[in-house]
Amino acid sequence: MMKLVIVTAVSEYREAVKKLFRMAGIERFSGSEIEGYNQVASVAAQTGWFQGSAFGADSELYFSFTEGAKIDQLIEQLEQFNDNLETNNPIRAAVIPIEKFI
Repeated sequence: MMKLVIVTAVSEYREAVKKLFRMAGIERFSGSEIEGYNQVASVAAQTGWFQGSAFGADSELYFSFTEGAKIDQLIEQLEQFNDNLETNNPIRAAVIPIEKFI
């Protein structure tokens, strides 16, 4: 089944994220530079998104439409990467099922 995976990370992890996509067998994906914010009263701050910055943080957003098995591999790789971090800026991912595509 086709799914959409969305990944966000601070810009410093750009090469690591690309490597993790390759390791999961996801060869085609898109990316864009974004700015992440952590406003103390926001839901984002409470859930840990962009924890390390009270101001805008240079970040990256990646997405790919791909098979669920490859996304499962990517999520596993991301969890291992995050387990070894020494910062408060983990890579985040969300998976969305796709009902139809052409």
